[in-house]
Amino acid sequence: MTLTSPPPVRLGFDWGGTKMEVIALNTAGDTLFRERCATPRGDYEGCLTRAVELVSRAETALGLDGPGASTLGFGIPGSISPRTGLVKNANSVWLNGQPLKTDLEARLDRPVRIENDANCLAVSEATDGAAAGAPVVLAVIAGTGCGTGIAIDGKAHRGANGIAGEWGAIALPWRRIDEFPGPESWTGHSGAIDQWCSGSGFEWDHAQRTGEHLSARDIMARRAAGDHAAELSYRRHADRLARALAMATNILDPDVIVLGGGLSNIDDLYKDLPGLMAPYVMSDHFETPIRKARHGDSSGVRGAAWLWGQ
Repeated sequence: MTLTSPPPVRLGFDWGGTKMEVIALNTAGDTLFRERCATPRGDYEGCLTRAVELVSRAETALGLDGPGASTLGFGIPGSISPRTGLVKNANSVWLNGQPLKTDLEARLDRPVRIENDANCLAVSEATDGAAAGAPVVLAVIAGTGCGTGIAIDGKAHRGANGIAGEWGAIALPWRRIDEFPGPESWTGHSGAIDQWCSGSGFEWDHAQRTGEHLSARDIMARRAAGDHAAELSYRRHADRLARALAMATNILDPDVIVLGGGLSNIDDLYKDLPGLMAPYVMSDHFETPIRKARHGDSSGVRGAAWLWGQ
């Protein structure tokens, strides 16, 4: 579908593993409507139904008259295979192998655009966020899992096979002896970046070292209170994330790195990561800015809305 005169309202949808969210933006990026609900985990048909309901609620609230009154983009925790058109690499495993784009377009009676959620984060932040105007943006979602997305000149870069930026299943680089074999990811691999650099991996590592099963938030609260074990857990996490980012920098050399997801709220990361990364970056200097996503947990859904602006 080619839009000669794009509608003034852009709808974005974030299809997350625990929540689903719809947002409506005008062409200036102002939020006109936003609503979220719990994801029907493990229930593909239930997810489709919920997605249609949320889109309908946004349209009704804004008085949008039919599909042509807005564009619609979806961010998902996986990607669409350019060969089969089916979802692949989704950590919400009930999506894998499903004809999601076909099913959504049939139920919503309109064309939709679908991108990996980390690519949506990159697009959002490159459009009007922490990396606005930067030519090459690497975005990292560090939450329950850990994935990356790439935006080039404000557009999602998916690559020839639809896997650009998919670092999740790659083994953590420059691993230490005590990091073998490491936590197991949903793909069945041990020691992958998706686990080591995620909130889940942060919590797993702390539990392995201390026997305490705490949330990432509680570990950081302990650290703020002066707990030595929590301090060491943070240092290990920052060092692992730095190694992963250094590897990505050596390949992509982005102009800006943006962090999103729950762990992006650890403010000390922005002070500590550059120095931790520098020894692994193949250059005589490292000056790439590392910034927190300006739009917080709304950045991915905003990026989905911007997909039609490309």
